[in-house]
Amino acid sequence: MTATAGATGAIFSTLIWKILPPCIDFVGAVVLLCTIDVRMALTLIGFVAVVAAFMYAFGRRARPLQQAFAEQALQVGDELVDVVSNIFTVMAFSARASEYERLRLAFGVEARAQRRSWLFLEKARAFHDLCMWLMAGAMLIWAVEAWRAGATEAGDVVLISALTFRILHGSRELALSLVDASQHFGVIAEMLHVVAVPHEVADRPDAPPFEPGPGAVAFHDVCFAYDGAKPVFEHLDLFVPAGQRLGVVGPSGAGKSTFVRLVGRVMDVTRGAITVDGVNVAAVRQDSLRDAIGVVPQDIALLHRSVMENLRYGNPGASDEQVRAAAREALCHDFIMALPHGYDTVVGERGARLSGGQRQRISIARAMLKNAPVLLLDEATSALDSRSEAEIQAALARLMNGRTVVAVAHRLSTVAAFDRIVVLVDGHIVEDGAPDALIAHGGVYADLWRLQAEGQETP
Repeated sequence: MTATAGATGAIFSTLIWKILPPCIDFVGAVVLLCTIDVRMALTLIGFVAVVAAFMYAFGRRARPLQQAFAEQALQVGDELVDVVSNIFTVMAFSARASEYERLRLAFGVEARAQRRSWLFLEKARAFHDLCMWLMAGAMLIWAVEAWRAGATEAGDVVLISALTFRILHGSRELALSLVDASQHFGVIAEMLHVVAVPHEVADRPDAPPFEPGPGAVAFHDVCFAYDGAKPVFEHLDLFVPAGQRLGVVGPSGAGKSTFVRLVGRVMDVTRGAITVDGVNVAAVRQDSLRDAIGVVPQDIALLHRSVMENLRYGNPGASDEQVRAAAREALCHDFIMALPHGYDTVVGERGARLSGGQRQRISIARAMLKNAPVLLLDEATSALDSRSEAEIQAALARLMNGRTVVAVAHRLSTVAAFDRIVVLVDGHIVEDGAPDALIAHGGVYADLWRLQAEGQETP
C-alpha cells in the first residue's frame, strides 16, 4: 500500500512536470510552423501521430511484462517479511542456508522479470529515437531546400531547426516519462488486485443502527461453511437468555471459535440467522452491533501505541481514572507501573514488548472498560498461569455480572462456575446443561473434565 501511494504520487508528478511540458511544446511548434508553411505543420502532426501509435502498441505489449515484474517484486517482499518475522524459527532449525538459497532464487526470478521488461522498453526507446532523428533530418532538409528555392528566409530555417530539436529533446523526455509511468501503473494494478476486493461482510445500504438491549442471543437454523470447505455448522439452533453465562467447550476443530465470530458478525452465516435481542445481526450496521459486544480474543494483538491508548480503545471517551480503575480490576496496574514509562509506555508492534499474559490482561481490562451488554470470551485466560487465572476469574466474575456471556474455553476451570455449558463436536451440540449435571451425566464433558483433572494431578 505504501508503494502504491508512492507510485500514485510519482504518476502525478510525471504528468505535470515531464509529460505536459513536451505536449505544450509540440502544440506551440505546430502553431509556429503554420505561420511558415502549413504543409510542414501537417507533416509534423502526421509523423508524430504515426510514432505515437507505434509507441502505444509497444506500451500495450510491455504492460504484461511490467505486471509480471511487479508481481515478482511483491512476492520477493512477501518472502523477506516471512523470513524476518519468523527469524527465531529459522535459527532454531538451522535453516539459514536454505532460506538464503530460497531468497537468492527469488531475487533471481525478480531480476529476470525486470530484465525482460527493461530490454523490451529499451527497444521502444531506440525505435523512438530513430524515428525522431529521421523526422529532424527530414524537416531540416526540407527547410534548407525551401530556403535555397527562395520559398523561405534564413530566419525560417533557424526557427525550424530550433523547433525540430526542441521537439526531439522533448519527445525523448516524454518517451522516458511514459516508460516510468507504465512501471508505476504496473505497481498500482498489482495492488488493486489485493485491496480492491469486495468485503465479504458488508452492511446493507439501508441497514439501521443496532439498539442495545439486555443481550439475548439466538441461533436460528444456522448453517456455515468456509469457502469450499466442509460445513462447520448445519441446522444449529441455540438460545442464550439475557444475563446467562454460557460456556462453549469441545475438542479442537469443533467450531468453538467460529461460533463466537459468528455472534460478532466477523463472518456471515451461509443460511439461517443469528439474532441479538431479536434483531438479525446481518440486518444492522456492523459497527453499531460491535459497540454492544465486548470481546476478549484468543490471539491478543495490541496496537503499536501506549498502554493507555490500547486500554482506552475499548471506550475512547473514558477518563484516565476510569482506565486505571479497569486496569486495577484486571490486575494490570502493578505490571504497567513497572514499565519504563508506566501507562505511557509504547507496547511495540502487536504488543511485542509485553508477555502473552500481560497482553491478555490488557485485553480483559479493555473489555471491562467497554461495558457492553454482551461479552464474548475466546480462551480469555489461555496465556495465564493457574494463580493468575484464579485472580482474573474474580475480576471476570465482576465483569460478567448482569451480562450475557459466551465463553469459549479449553481449560474447563474457566467455565466451571458458569450457568450453562454446551459441548460442540463436529459443529453439533451434543450436550447442553449445567456443569455439575453434565459431569454427573458421564458424557463428553465428563470425559474432558476427567482428563484435565488427571492432567493437573500428574506430577
